[in-house]
Amino acid sequence: MLCRKDLRLITIKFYFYSKFYPVKEISSVQNPLIKQILQLKDKSRERKKQKLFVVEGLREISLALKGGYDFEYILFYEGILSPDNINSFLSEFSTEAKLISISKEVYQKLAYRETTEGVIGLGRSKEHQLDSLNFKKDNPLILIAEAPEKPGNIGALLRTADAANLDAVIIANPKTDIYNPNIIRSSVGCVFTNKVVSGSTPDIIEFLKNNKIQIYCAALSASKNYHQVDFRGPSAIVVGTEATGLGEEWLSSSSQNIIIPMQGEIDSMNVSVSAAILIFEAKRQRNFS
Repeated sequence: MLCRKDLRLITIKFYFYSKFYPVKEISSVQNPLIKQILQLKDKSRERKKQKLFVVEGLREISLALKGGYDFEYILFYEGILSPDNINSFLSEFSTEAKLISISKEVYQKLAYRETTEGVIGLGRSKEHQLDSLNFKKDNPLILIAEAPEKPGNIGALLRTADAANLDAVIIANPKTDIYNPNIIRSSVGCVFTNKVVSGSTPDIIEFLKNNKIQIYCAALSASKNYHQVDFRGPSAIVVGTEATGLGEEWLSSSSQNIIIPMQGEIDSMNVSVSAAILIFEAKRQRNFS
């Protein structure tokens, strides 16, 4: 005969599996949800219209959940990730996502690569308006990237921003939305751990001046060596594209242009590498606080 304690354990176990165990299985790539996910992966217009994005991998999904993102569906392929493992993973988070088992054919159609741990999430995007940005301390350190085009560079910038625990990342005149799968992938989920906003260059400059934040532009002309600049006050480090650098609007508004001295034959480095050097010099001056 079962005692009251045994009944309680069975009830808890039943609740756990009824909440997380797959409520549906999808085996056809013609399924409407699978078609929707494929559209969201490929088209920025659809991501913006539906306010949804696609993310692959346990680490990336866990960072999004920790970052307060809501998920509508989490799909997994049992050939890589067992039901017990996905249930154990999801039990660490508070999520109302519907869990769906998918076939190998569907997984291979959706996944960018077969090493994404067998799991794909459909998440709801957040707003990233400039006027939503506020700071918890008096001397924020911000990274601003003007019109970055390559998702790999944007992802690398976001990884650096996360590593340095920056107060914000601002994308000026964005060329793509931050939920581009290549940005999510190259940032290894750091797009979810950073405070990211976007806006036009004039609006961002006005925001910085209104908040008394010094503007330090990475540029070749009228520049001071980066380690001779005091970054301990409210600071925005601004980087441009490798091809064209920063526009005149930024240079004319700069508090001080800064430069990383080159000792070889070339006069510049990859934008994400340059940003990392400048950011960690600022962090060093702040005693990494």
